[in-house]
Amino acid sequence: MKAVSVVTIKKELQHRSQDELIQLCLRLSKFKKENKELLTYLLFEAHDESGYIETVKMEIDEQFNTINTNSYFYIKKSVRKILRHIKKYARYSLKKETEAELLLYFCEKLRHFQPSIKRNTTLINIYNRQLALVEKIITKLHEDLQYDYGVQVEELGYM
Repeated sequence: MKAVSVVTIKKELQHRSQDELIQLCLRLSKFKKENKELLTYLLFEAHDESGYIETVKMEIDEQFNTINTNSYFYIKKSVRKILRHIKKYARYSLKKETEAELLLYFCEKLRHFQPSIKRNTTLINIYNRQLALVEKIITKLHEDLQYDYGVQVEELGYM
């Protein structure tokens, strides 16, 4: 996700009510580095959560494609970096469905990554921890979503 310019944000803020601005500013005050990205999400992408998820998934794909596969050391560093970005984007949304979907996508990409993560204990542990986290998140969702995400978790399975 790319942050838009300050001018564009300013124009969008002019169309918001005072109460909306107060809420945006209070939420913004909880973050430091990612202020522009958070404002971009709140102003331009919060109304279309599925589009936001697709944008983040495309970014995850790009990041997985740029991983240096010469050594498991570089793979681990890159995987951790991707995971940090996913957590940041999930924090912007504050929706458990978004976090679950992004983590499931991450696990799917990691499971099918070449060279296989099965040869590295650290990568297996990262994968298993994220699946466990998804299961924990799923328990807080609506029953229909629990079933849908539960099926995906079963398909991915622990290593």
